[in-house]
Amino acid sequence: MDGLKGKVALVTGASRELGKAIAERLCRDGASVVVNYYPSESQDAEKVVQGKVQGGGSAIAAEADISESAQMRGLFDFTEKQFGHVDILVLNAAVIPHDTIIDTTDEIFDKVFATNTRASFIALREAAIRIPDGGRVVAISAGLTRMPTATTGIYAASKAAVEHLVRVLAHEVGARGITFNSVLPGATLTPALINVGQEFIDREIAKTPLGRVGEPEDIADIVGFLVSEQGRWITGQSIGAGGGMF
Repeated sequence: MDGLKGKVALVTGASRELGKAIAERLCRDGASVVVNYYPSESQDAEKVVQGKVQGGGSAIAAEADISESAQMRGLFDFTEKQFGHVDILVLNAAVIPHDTIIDTTDEIFDKVFATNTRASFIALREAAIRIPDGGRVVAISAGLTRMPTATTGIYAASKAAVEHLVRVLAHEVGARGITFNSVLPGATLTPALINVGQEFIDREIAKTPLGRVGEPEDIADIVGFLVSEQGRWITGQSIGAGGGMF
């Protein structure tokens, strides 16, 4: 597949799990991908860069702590320096606390919203300015924004704010042919989910009409469609990707 040949994609949080699968999918589709990683994940990012290409794309790793505003903007500068432009932005990086609202400290709140919300706001604003006409923006949100669940309130709130920014930008920038969408994964088979335990996974499976939890590739394929030419008529949407769970 080479439907993204000549396109440049910036993927945040792309060294592991969902981000890794998304970066690999875009590479297979022919894109040049900037694999953003948190400073402690350099080895994971290099594995993505070295092992990703099976269809004409390329990848380069870029370290940045996106909770720092200057580093988030610096990712765009880096991508433009390397490739000249940014056609596709996928916002995947996030921190996921598991605290009740009562137990959430001011420090936890600030960290979650700095990484999940403020960084996304800065990236979305930069994308609206820098991405050329016909570009694509996808924010990875969470099915938890539709399913109120104990100990997930701050995380879901930080993601719900990004979903709304995405919907508004679809109207503000739509005349330029740039699409803005959010993808909302349900339970997805990552190391974090496996660590919770099989009993929890079985409960999630029981709630899912398709009878399984998701795989990172399931989410990556949805993103791949949205950023392709075939996704040109979809914008301003929050797309559930939970196998029918929500």
